[in-house]
Amino acid sequence: MRRHSIPEIALRGCALAIASALTACAQAPDAPVAMAVDPQATAPAPIDTARDVPVVDEAFVTALTADDNIDSPTAWTAPDGTTWVIATAKATDRLVIYDGATGETLRTFGTLGTGEGQFDRPNGIAVIDDLLFVVERDNHRVQVLRLPDFGHVATFAADDLVKPYGLWVRTLDTGYTLYVTDSYHDGEDAQGHDILPPLAQLDRRVHRYAMRFDGEGFAIETLGAFGDATPDGALRVVESIWGDAANDRLLIAEEDETYANELKVYDLEGRFAGRTIGRDVFGAQAEGIMLKTCAGGGGWWITTEQGKGRTVFHLFDRKTLAHVGAVTGRQVANTDGIWLHDVATTRFPDGVLYAVHDDQGVVALDWAQIAQAIGLPACGRGA
Repeated sequence: MRRHSIPEIALRGCALAIASALTACAQAPDAPVAMAVDPQATAPAPIDTARDVPVVDEAFVTALTADDNIDSPTAWTAPDGTTWVIATAKATDRLVIYDGATGETLRTFGTLGTGEGQFDRPNGIAVIDDLLFVVERDNHRVQVLRLPDFGHVATFAADDLVKPYGLWVRTLDTGYTLYVTDSYHDGEDAQGHDILPPLAQLDRRVHRYAMRFDGEGFAIETLGAFGDATPDGALRVVESIWGDAANDRLLIAEEDETYANELKVYDLEGRFAGRTIGRDVFGAQAEGIMLKTCAGGGGWWITTEQGKGRTVFHLFDRKTLAHVGAVTGRQVANTDGIWLHDVATTRFPDGVLYAVHDDQGVVALDWAQIAQAIGLPACGRGA
């Protein structure tokens, strides 16, 4: 979570007509964002999520360690059925590993540094197969480790990334494609707030990389970066991203609350689809994003409204993107990252949603209880 107070409209030379109308305002040539109309002025008010949201009891809450500044979780189930929840600890530059069934803290991994198995402000994290992908903001790189021993596999992207945060990893027959968000800025103002670059310079907000099988290792290829430069499609402050290959779709959270609380819709090639969702339901910052897939191609996007006192999870239809409901936990609040572990385990036969709680730990919400609370139809696991 980051807070910004960035003026996005720069006006100069505005002359007030004495008669009945205002004359047009000439825009400053170096304005950080070129916009003619404040989009919030006509945006519908968010629904009142302080009431009428079903509550689901957390299956567990891990130990709360404020010094760690926990940001994002992922999960991995070993061949023996044991599940680990692995979370990034930004302030202590390490990973914290919890038991995915009980929430017990099992161990930590990593130290501050630039070497293999070391981190500098780890943020986004994901598990695919037995590979663990970690985005490090202050090392501005992606590190790949192999589970269960956290052996080093690859490190890349330090020459491209400036201030990376989140990622989505797509599985292909040839290996993997990574999408990594990069929230670079134009320095800081006198109050220490990040200065947003002009729209035209937001064209590198998401970087793509191919990680192809190459013998016993991988060959890494840079596939370029993208970002829309229009007022509606621009990614002002970015972190969370997730994709749906079957529907050629990316959802990317807009985290600049001075602009809007919403999700931008892109395609997998990095083109803005001309659509945003969530502005009419999010009452706080948009954060973590996951996708629940069902047999037959259906499913739901699970998205996060990061309220200071309470987190609300909003679900949108996978295909239509229509809002289908919301749910909250009894305790969970101020959530950054989430991870849907859609694996049948003894503790969670229908899967489980892991969510960061108040920058200090992780909670578990049983998917079966989420579905029941919202009234979702039965859903077999799909692709």
